[in-house]
Amino acid sequence: MIKGMHALIYSTNAEADRAFFRDVLGLPHVDTGEGWLIFKAPPAEIAFHPAEAHTRCELYLTVDDVESTVSQWSERGLEVIVAPTRRDWGTEAVVRLPGGATLGVYRPTHTTAYDAA
Repeated sequence: MIKGMHALIYSTNAEADRAFFRDVLGLPHVDTGEGWLIFKAPPAEIAFHPAEAHTRCELYLTVDDVESTVSQWSERGLEVIVAPTRRDWGTEAVVRLPGGATLGVYRPTHTTAYDAA
């Protein structure tokens, strides 16, 4: 039985990215020693999208207000890669974390799987 999920974000500045998740996002975390922080994540979903040959994983956080969230993050120094954009399935934006990885944020208009049995 699956008990949880552990996501990894590879970073050229892990310390700054950990500080962002701790100080800006305010996510609860455990300190496993030597600077390693593991963050408690909100409920999650997994979706598979078709691709020609390029495969990758993306991390998106869901929020109530994409525009406000991205504005706050931008004020704290994050580069906005994709400005808040309305799509058929919701509103999305993408920022660059201090270590170079990208982080998406979106507000879905579709039913979420958070409470699926």
